[in-house]
Amino acid sequence: MTRQLVAVLGRGVVPTEQPVATADDVGLVRGDGCFDAMRVLCGGPDPVVENLDAHLARFARSAATLGLAFDEDAWRELIADAVAGWEPVPEAVLKLVLTRGPESKPGAPTGFLTLTELDLDAMHAARAGLRVRLLGRGYASDAFADAPWLLGGVKLLSYAVNAAAKREAARHGADDAVFTTTDGYVLEAPTAAVIVRRGEELMTTPPGATGILDSITVRSLFERAAVDGVQGGYALIPTAELLTADGVWLASSIRGVCPVVELDGRELATDADYSARIAAWGGF
Repeated sequence: MTRQLVAVLGRGVVPTEQPVATADDVGLVRGDGCFDAMRVLCGGPDPVVENLDAHLARFARSAATLGLAFDEDAWRELIADAVAGWEPVPEAVLKLVLTRGPESKPGAPTGFLTLTELDLDAMHAARAGLRVRLLGRGYASDAFADAPWLLGGVKLLSYAVNAAAKREAARHGADDAVFTTTDGYVLEAPTAAVIVRRGEELMTTPPGATGILDSITVRSLFERAAVDGVQGGYALIPTAELLTADGVWLASSIRGVCPVVELDGRELATDADYSARIAAWGGF
């Protein structure tokens, strides 16, 4: 059984099986809320929450876009209490959730977190290589440019499309999916950013008009790569370029930086040494 800890804003750590939301919570029935997730490493004397400041900043931006009150100090205190009460395992995922709260009680948001042991066998398998399926997202690369109501860049609880994309990829024998635009560009995977290598340059899709999430893993990776003289940048990437690139990776805070070894049944160029290098830049 995977170990898990649950903590609720205003209550602290609670028994895992104890209810944390009402049946009319709009986060549950409408997906009206946001979340963020990060890795917790327990290899040293104290657990380390990776990139906590960056994740809390993104979580706060998501909440602000949704018009939800956000108390950073309260979240930091809850996280500290949860980590202090956690039985260390090599890797865990810390997930923060904030909803608009019960429909019957407007103005009372629901906030909670979970700490869950990671399946390291699954993580190591993904980090060894992924088979990916391209799936159309149904909109153009600039669809979010002047449409703030579409909530581009917000890590929403509404993940039904992302989950459906993963199931569709699995139906075709793939491990994951990559969304594409109607005008022929790469967006992101359901739970990861896409990184493409062009010689000694690394590229990823820009957030903003594309509506994709601003990847903390990618930003951190680019910073470390720059120290080693490798430049990272943001640009629209034609879908066809994935087949001719010197390498393609899916990068996320939990699973890591995973090389794409196959795209729509076609083998991609891979370099084990470079994959190890880019994974290290990503902190894995």
